Amino acid sequence: MPAAADKPVVPDTTLGPAPQATPASLRSFHLPGPAGRLEALLNEGRSDAPYATLICHPHPLGGGTMHNKVVYHAMKVFHEQGWPVLRFNFRGTGLSEGAHNGRAEVDDVRAALDWLHREFGKPIVAAGFSFGAAMGLKACCTTTSREYGIQGFAALGLPTHAEGRDYTYPYLKACNFPKLFLSGDRDRYAPASQLHSVVDSAPEPKQLTLIPGADHFFVGQLPAMQASLTQWLRRTFPSAPNTHERPEPLLPERSAR
Repeated sequence: MPAAADKPVVPDTTLGPAPQATPASLRSFHLPGPAGRLEALLNEGRSDAPYATLICHPHPLGGGTMHNKVVYHAMKVFHEQGWPVLRFNFRGTGLSEGAHNGRAEVDDVRAALDWLHREFGKPIVAAGFSFGAAMGLKACCTTTSREYGIQGFAALGLPTHAEGRDYTYPYLKACNFPKLFLSGDRDRYAPASQLHSVVDSAPEPKQLTLIPGADHFFVGQLPAMQASLTQWLRRTFPSAPNTHERPEPLLPERSAR
């Protein structure tokens, strides 16, 4: 059945059991990468968290870093579930060593997955925005999911057309874990017809959600993006708490771009 865009998402306000407070500690460190050390941040989760999360940032040549606004707001959604969330800068970005390549960054993602798996030993639900979605999906779909316990992937603003070039994702055919494709219906880098074709090529389980009026960067629509991501997590991973209480405030970090 062709994948169809969801109707506009309405946040679920059903009260659930009060969750444990999510730790607010933030770890800044470097993890080993294939081209040198990778600058990383870890938002600590609860000790009993059922999953760990990795989020990959957009294109470095466009100013993308792990502090990107979309990445930061997605991190908050996963962190509110009580899960530890790892972000990192691709090679040549920020304080990460190496030089930008455009293709080899998929190996940076694998290095981050390996670190997350070794650190927590928990199943992983990963995510990425734009370039980070493309690199993250490729790493997760071409790595045996059993190796790192990959349980799902949220692709935010997955590009299908940029700078006169079409992007296809043949490796999606091997992705059998749950997938969320979340974009704006005004995303100039992912025309709806092309995005539908990409999603159609992926096996179930999958979900395509187009946020009305949102562009590639979800400008003015970040709360809608967060609501859509939250509802997918709750439906797909039932152990994700139906939180209605505020978690502990996150420690401040420098302004996201």
